[in-house]
Amino acid sequence: MSTYQNNSAAALPPGVGPVVFSEAQIQARVNELGEAISQDYAGADLVLIGILKGIVFFMPDLLRTLSTPVIVDFMSISRFGPSEETRGAARLLKDLDLSLQDRHALVIEIIVETGFTLSYMLRTLQARQPASLGVCTLLDRPKHRLIDVPLNYVGFEAPKEFIVGYGLHYREMFRQLPYIAYYDPKKGA
Repeated sequence: MSTYQNNSAAALPPGVGPVVFSEAQIQARVNELGEAISQDYAGADLVLIGILKGIVFFMPDLLRTLSTPVIVDFMSISRFGPSEETRGAARLLKDLDLSLQDRHALVIEIIVETGFTLSYMLRTLQARQPASLGVCTLLDRPKHRLIDVPLNYVGFEAPKEFIVGYGLHYREMFRQLPYIAYYDPKKGA
């Protein structure tokens, strides 16, 4: 079994590559997002809401860049399949442990595509009467959007092709890669 310790072409796992966003590009953009969030929420009672599992790398990296105090909580949401009967349906698997009432809340996502899951989550959170509710996503696929959702902070526009790494997965694999790269399942695992 091989390990993936860098993002050189020689070290890419089968089916992975080329790299779309390098580790350095991601970290630079995360720093910029952190600066913007710190400025916008200076002095606010801010709760960051991480959406599991994709944010396992993005959220900790983002947290380390913030200069304003924050409280952290997590949610997990499952979306159902692509059939007409289940399109857009979502189910809450793990709810927040704290109240959002009169607090500023910022949802942290790894990628926003159709908008179905995020729309469900925003409706659920808005019912809890936060002082404000925003969204920060590392990746956005606006051309895939089927429901309009507000995005306050966006790291990069994602390509239409399948990508893995930095929290993104294929069948739960490749989340640990420090970069984001194309993935071809026919050539990989």
